[in-house]
Amino acid sequence: MRLPSPRGPSSSAVVTRLLTEPDDAAAGAAPTGADVPVWHDEDLQLTLWICYELSYRGFDEVDADWEHAPFVTGLRRQLERRWVAGLRELVPQAAVRPDAVAQALADLVRADDGPPVAKFLQRRASEEQFREFVAQRSVYHLKEADPHSWAIPRLSGAAKAALVEIQADEYGQGRPARMHSELFRATMRSLALDDGYGRYVDRVPAVTLAVSNLMSLFGFHRRWLGALVGHLAAFEMTSSLPNRRYGNGLRRLGRDTAATRFYDEHVEADAVHEQIAAHDLCGTFAREHPSAAGDVLFGAACALAMEAEFGRMLLTRWDEGRSSLRPAPAPGSAPAARRAEAAHLVGAVAERLDR
Repeated sequence: MRLPSPRGPSSSAVVTRLLTEPDDAAAGAAPTGADVPVWHDEDLQLTLWICYELSYRGFDEVDADWEHAPFVTGLRRQLERRWVAGLRELVPQAAVRPDAVAQALADLVRADDGPPVAKFLQRRASEEQFREFVAQRSVYHLKEADPHSWAIPRLSGAAKAALVEIQADEYGQGRPARMHSELFRATMRSLALDDGYGRYVDRVPAVTLAVSNLMSLFGFHRRWLGALVGHLAAFEMTSSLPNRRYGNGLRRLGRDTAATRFYDEHVEADAVHEQIAAHDLCGTFAREHPSAAGDVLFGAACALAMEAEFGRMLLTRWDEGRSSLRPAPAPGSAPAARRAEAAHLVGAVAERLDR
């Protein structure tokens, strides 16, 4: 995967630094954010996504030692403060009794009234709109389950066993072709989309990156362990019906089982997972860690809120007759192209000096 094209001063700074040799220099003060909600801040969300991806699969042209370099960790910490502050304004944290967490999760999901994206895709979406939706979702689904797996070494006992049971299904029970990320790649190929990891990052807006960044934020910080398991619970508890509709939408468009298998798999699997996640994972975790019970609900509420923001973006743009994707970067604007141009200039100067 190549570094994406910057969208502002912070992402420009991080892309420029990552194309050099790693060093121990600290990050300076991050530029002031855009005057928009943090989940719509293109520069902030892209910068965080780049910093987080250094701990997933990294970038072809970036030295792996940058992952924990002071510049990266310092910049990430500054932006995360703004990210968390924005989330707290959107989703106030509420107190909940540990023994009431599972029911509170069910009540939260029942009260969710996010935009009807799944119904639109089932009944009305054009093939091009469905392709856009799948391209947007590829930012997360090509690494499906990975962010939540950060919780495994931090849990113990029944809660750990519950999470591993869920994740084992996500990873295909040891069969590579059944991994949910691989099933999604098949969906992408059936829609003539590029199934390369991170290939559509340059095309998706900030809120799509925010959906992915939220999981990474909770996953990278042990302090947010409760929020991470709550996020997973909300994810599983709101999955079955939308995925049934996505599959039916593709069938309406004449697509075969290769296209729908990813969604059909989730209809049955997530119906089981939601019970495990709410009771065995989150309920057990809250009883063992009473002070983190509120974090579980906070993580779940944040998950629902980001999905709602993502859905509103899609439907608003489609209602206006616009694409939900960003324009493709101009030729030569990608970091690799800029670096190649700089190397060419350096070589030309050296050749001239030799003469």
